Amino acid sequence: MQVTRATFDEVMVPNYNPAAVIPVRGEGSRLWDQDGREYIDFAGGIAVNCLGHCHPAVVGALKAQADRLWHLSNVYTNEPALRLARKLVDATFADRVFFANSGGEANEAALKLARRWAVDHYGPEKDQIIAFERAFHGRTFFTVTVGGQPAYAEGFGPRPGAVDHVPYNDLAALEAVISDRTCAVVLEPLQGEGGIINPVPGFLAGVRELCDRHNALLVFDEVQTGVGRTGHLYAYEGAGVTPDILSSAKALGAGFPIGAMLTTAAIAESFKVGTHGSTYGGNPLACAVGETVLDLINTPEVLDGVKARGERFRATLEAINAEHHVFSEIRGQGLLLGAALAPAYAGRARDFLNAALEAGTMVLVAGADVVRFAPSLVIPEADIDEGLRRFAEGVAAVTEPAAAAS
Repeated sequence: MQVTRATFDEVMVPNYNPAAVIPVRGEGSRLWDQDGREYIDFAGGIAVNCLGHCHPAVVGALKAQADRLWHLSNVYTNEPALRLARKLVDATFADRVFFANSGGEANEAALKLARRWAVDHYGPEKDQIIAFERAFHGRTFFTVTVGGQPAYAEGFGPRPGAVDHVPYNDLAALEAVISDRTCAVVLEPLQGEGGIINPVPGFLAGVRELCDRHNALLVFDEVQTGVGRTGHLYAYEGAGVTPDILSSAKALGAGFPIGAMLTTAAIAESFKVGTHGSTYGGNPLACAVGETVLDLINTPEVLDGVKARGERFRATLEAINAEHHVFSEIRGQGLLLGAALAPAYAGRARDFLNAALEAGTMVLVAGADVVRFAPSLVIPEADIDEGLRRFAEGVAAVTEPAAAAS
């Protein structure tokens, strides 16, 4: 059956507006579309394809597990889930793991656990969740409510209550809202969808202190920053601030759907038998892939390589900016970077995405004013250089249309 981009409009719900090209094959950091045209992938499936496309070890793990066991549900446990949970516990602050299928589900579990823990230890009146403006935590009704972008939650009726928002990087604003009624503060240690916003020095430590003062849990959403993206296995390690609950997904499966919530044994006790669950969570296929991904990424060579590649990216983006004067700053950590547009190009991030695609490089946006980069963590340096050369062509097509046309 021949399908095209037009088929999408004929058969799919219109909540997405995908690009005209349809990728059909990937290898490493390169993709090919239906017409055989090649692209360098700096989008990484939105920070998911941490080992590029079709990494042989990951493909091998999936094929091997597919020949053994596909699904059980959580009436039983399974070996891949137990092995992956053990490795996550050994590598992090956590004592306990809950598996889900996505970042939204991992965050849903984290928020429910925080509320349940507060009820168990302090009573039902300790229910306030504080989150941050411009945050993104998923698309379930609870997580879009906690996320700090109202447009994602509007038009669906009454929202879950006892959720408040304050500006990111503003400790004074948080201190004015937090109280002994607060059960949890939820944040991204590096805001992703909100524009690749770094925490200012002392912010995360200050949030931790306020949570401790009011017996509130600190929840880190590491769906985008986790599994090596910042040059640490999880970003909390680089920040030197340990959360009580952490959500992980995206890169954990390198493209195969999996999510995880990590926490301590004491907090996990509030999820007693029957309080929460997931039919597919802990699926053997997903966990076999996740174990292989974790083994490959959680090494000094790969994590140090992320930092080095990030600096190479940043230096070249600065050189592009020196020529075209299009960015106000380059933000981010490791291989989660954002090129914030200068005022003259405000609101035109998607123009740069489209021009880059036309030049043969796939990038992302983070709002209307930031071009986002989230490539494979093991992308070859030659692909970084070639991809950014093509990206520079796209920048020139937007900033110098007459010159580009000639």
